[in-house]
Amino acid sequence: MVASVTNLGRSGLYDWVIQRLTAVILALYTLFLVGFVAASPDLQFAQWQGLFAQTWMKVFSLAALMSICGHAWVGMWTISTDYLKNAGVRFLFQLVCAGFLFVYLVWGIDILWSV
Repeated sequence: MVASVTNLGRSGLYDWVIQRLTAVILALYTLFLVGFVAASPDLQFAQWQGLFAQTWMKVFSLAALMSICGHAWVGMWTISTDYLKNAGVRFLFQLVCAGFLFVYLVWGIDILWSV
């Protein structure tokens, strides 16, 4: 049995499930938005604002935002562990990625819930 050193005790199955679950949420969100835009050929700002003012849409958008961050984290973590062999460089890369994702998430929540 090979010991896992880089994933802090998690199995690859956990990452695989996160990637697939977040991909499904993002696909549903994208399909909904494409459908909404397609069903509203004369879409005005007031309609768009009205959609995003509803609580269920804010929750759906929050789920999509968190899914983007989770999906990106697993992907970037996988890339860094596959291609960055130097532990210091890998740690710095992961730290920068985590920082950007954190800022993106906080900024997105601020934008989403201030509408």
